[in-house]
Amino acid sequence: MSTHSAQNKPTEHLTLGYAVVENNHAHHFWRPLFYFSIYRLITGSTLAIIAWQFPFNNSDSFQQLLFLYANLAYILFSSITLLLIKLHHPNFNWQLAIQVIGDIVFLSIMIYASGGLQSGLGGLLLVSLAGAGLISRGRMALFFASIATICLLLQETYSLFTTNSYNAQYSQAGLLSLACFAVAWLAHQLAKHALASEQLAQERGVDLANMAQINQLVIQHLQEGMLVVNQQGIIQQHNTYAEKLLNLSITKTNFSKLSDCVPEIAHRLTRWQSNPNVNFELLRLGHSNAIVRTRFLPVQSDSRNSVVILLEDMGRIQTQLQQLKLAALGRLTANIAHEIRNPLAAINHAAELLEEERLENNTEARLVRIICDNTKRLNKIVQDVLELNRRKVPKLEPIDIEEFIHHFIEEFSRTEDIDINTFTVTSSKKYFITFDRDHLNQVIWNLCQNALKHCQKKTNSIHIKFSAGIDKNDVNLDIIDDGYGVESQQLKQIFEPFFTTATSGTGLGLYIARELCESNKASLEYIEGSTGGHFRIICKSRSL
Repeated sequence: MSTHSAQNKPTEHLTLGYAVVENNHAHHFWRPLFYFSIYRLITGSTLAIIAWQFPFNNSDSFQQLLFLYANLAYILFSSITLLLIKLHHPNFNWQLAIQVIGDIVFLSIMIYASGGLQSGLGGLLLVSLAGAGLISRGRMALFFASIATICLLLQETYSLFTTNSYNAQYSQAGLLSLACFAVAWLAHQLAKHALASEQLAQERGVDLANMAQINQLVIQHLQEGMLVVNQQGIIQQHNTYAEKLLNLSITKTNFSKLSDCVPEIAHRLTRWQSNPNVNFELLRLGHSNAIVRTRFLPVQSDSRNSVVILLEDMGRIQTQLQQLKLAALGRLTANIAHEIRNPLAAINHAAELLEEERLENNTEARLVRIICDNTKRLNKIVQDVLELNRRKVPKLEPIDIEEFIHHFIEEFSRTEDIDINTFTVTSSKKYFITFDRDHLNQVIWNLCQNALKHCQKKTNSIHIKFSAGIDKNDVNLDIIDDGYGVESQQLKQIFEPFFTTATSGTGLGLYIARELCESNKASLEYIEGSTGGHFRIICKSRSL
């Protein structure tokens, strides 16, 4: 879909022992610890309000002033822990230990001040132990339970010696201690399962992130354009090939509507949504002048929802198919060409001997001329075939196209023995292109020979003009003649090898011209709709 990199997440393994949590893992636990401190602050404030407004009882065992002081200290302690959590100092393990031990100490004092275990405040210890066990992922849960048990027993023993007529409740203290260990053990087991689930989720998350990156990599390097369009017709994602074909400039924060970028594809999408079985013809894109086949795939069963649009570059596909065909053909024809040259030389030599005999014996000259003409034609075919296999690597250089064309016209007119006024050249401004000079000469020579065969051979019969291309980095070189042009049924064949309508042609001229253009990062095409023949070379411009 424009492409986004996935964030890397830590995948280190967490242990269940009593080891200290590493600092780079601590940020996973700060938020639960913060909520735990909020709970402590709310609990302390609630107890303070209840103790102030509704005393538990008026017996000697209840010490309201000590309870209030311990409660206020507990609230202050909770507030300080909130500040320390914000500062992340000291580290997580120290803060957790301080907070849990603080809970045990302050709650034990408040249990003593409220008259012992009969006050029911011992249940708050269970909540603190359970929270500490879950937050720490089971670490030191049993250690905290041991401290709570010691504090409960010490609180009961101290109450026995300091409070008059106090009956020590060791049985209740023992049961509450067992409950503390049970809660700690359950928290440990829950934390163990939670940790295993978290590790599995992290592994699955990493797998999904890797899969997303692989999918994104495959999509971006897909050799066909791809667009993802939502219900509102907005392009949500596209790959680089679609960006090249459609000249898109969409970012994450700047989504564009398909109808604004490529109205012809938006129109086809509307038709397809009305009738998914509709068949579309090939589409020529105005942005890149490429011919594409459009395919629409619904993301869900309803075609009105998001749609994936695939753009197959038929020019690239046809080129690949043609290259595959010609790879084998090239090897075959190269061997045939070498085999033809030997008898061809013998025929040509025999023709020369016949011509010498004709001068002596007045032999028929027409038969000799037929032999010579066909020998030249065969030799031209052999040269063209060998040229296909001996194509050199282009040496790109900046060329002043207007100056190049004027020199070319002089040489072409002199070689073909025609009036130089047969050509006319127009240009809107001075252009420089990047091309191999020999290749450009061969391409234009083939096109001008073709134009000369079909034009009316009058003044200005062949028109050469330069203009800026659709892309600002392109230059159009048009060669137009005043002939009858190419018939519509032949348009798909004119660039195929060995296709010709002339009895003396080889059918390789236009094919070689297009191949040379492509090797120079240019393109050659026939422009329909002109009154005569109209070929266009789209070259890369060069600014000097």
